[in-house]
Amino acid sequence: MAGAGLIDLKRRIKSVTNTRKITKAMGLVATSRLRKIRAALDVNNKYFESVTMVTEQILSAVEPDEGNIYLKGNDSKKTLYILMSSDTGLCGGYNTNLAIKLYDEIQKSDNEALVMVVGQKGISYMKKYGIETAAEYVQIGDVPTAKESRIIYEHALRLFKEGEVGEVKVVYTEFLSSIKQEIKIKKILPLEKTEIESEGEYLIEPRGREALEEVLNVYSKSAVLNMMLNAKCCEFSSRMTAMDNASSNANELLDSLNTKYNRIRQSAITQEITEIVSGAEAQK
Repeated sequence: MAGAGLIDLKRRIKSVTNTRKITKAMGLVATSRLRKIRAALDVNNKYFESVTMVTEQILSAVEPDEGNIYLKGNDSKKTLYILMSSDTGLCGGYNTNLAIKLYDEIQKSDNEALVMVVGQKGISYMKKYGIETAAEYVQIGDVPTAKESRIIYEHALRLFKEGEVGEVKVVYTEFLSSIKQEIKIKKILPLEKTEIESEGEYLIEPRGREALEEVLNVYSKSAVLNMMLNAKCCEFSSRMTAMDNASSNANELLDSLNTKYNRIRQSAITQEITEIVSGAEAQK
């Protein structure tokens, strides 16, 4: 019986050891990718701050009668949500928390909902909750590009311009630090004019609709790219944390299994010694 128990424990120890190797390797990969995407996010944050400042100052100087659909919106009572999920799993509760946040938001809203999913994992959650999807974008690279963000934004903009949706909101996770991320829902269409005072006067050429639309397009595209970079940072951070926790759990389980294995082995050896001594005594 002891022999059979030892064989079973050795198999479990080997299995857990192999699993730990995998989780450690995945943790190292996630750490490397996180370092890369954080560098890209830091650069993009500086650019986006500059774009935001210029856009806010121009919007603050626009006269009310110069407003257009980007500012006024339309009569549609449907809201388009762009859900920034991941293409792969093993990242803890990252996708689950996003899906729950979106579902709660839809339940609280009086408007109809339409969802554009970015990332393979978000698709299954939308099916689970019975939410209609307008489009699904998958296989996004480790570092999202301006081209990828432009395709997503222009699809949303087309739905907005055609009056199919009255609002466009992005559901994503903002990266604050390696240990702190926050799920946010931000409206990107229609834009709201700020109340800040413009620092100086701007000469806009050509005047009118073309210039304003170009400014708002640049800002909105930049906002979507910045959100995608934040989401990717949070994804890799969550995966790194999940793999570190899995490795720690594997270490604890290995300690427990090794202790149990040694106890059974010691007990078996003690029993064998006792039987040998008893047999020797019986022959005297």
